[in-house]
Amino acid sequence: MRPNGRTSLYGHLTMAAALTHLGAKGEANMVDVGDKAETTRTAIAEGFVAMLPETLAMILAGDAKKGDVLGTARIAGIMAAKKTHELIPLCHPLLLTKVSVDIEPNHSLPGLKVTALARVTGKTGVEMEALTAASVACLTIYDMAKAVDRGMVISGIRLVEKTGGKSGDYRSDQKAGA
Repeated sequence: MRPNGRTSLYGHLTMAAALTHLGAKGEANMVDVGDKAETTRTAIAEGFVAMLPETLAMILAGDAKKGDVLGTARIAGIMAAKKTHELIPLCHPLLLTKVSVDIEPNHSLPGLKVTALARVTGKTGVEMEALTAASVACLTIYDMAKAVDRGMVISGIRLVEKTGGKSGDYRSDQKAGA
């Protein structure tokens, strides 16, 4: 049973029928997108890095010994989105038209919220690129501040929204948070 109470991903389809990356015998299969229409597709993903208040203050002040944590994490996330097809075996290489990574403090966490956007005009979606960007940005934050706070927690990596493509639009109805 899925968390939303449904037993299948798309109402009437069984889960096996919805898994397009599996062949008839259950083997891994890269989906053929050759006949799909090119459309503009956008995905937004998020993640959180919870940390000690002192660690957050250090990062926001720009006092980390390794340098600019936020700037480095932003660049790392963008670079990761561009390399998603090299990391996730069945992802198609995409000519991304836009990738952005925004990082904002969340003092109630305390920590940082990472939001990644990926866009393409193409035949397949960019959810994995947005998720990869958010994940790697969070990992980079951890790496750059771990010397002062090894107890940081990365959580809440999820797809928030996607638009375009045959399957239509999606927007998470879950509240944001770690």
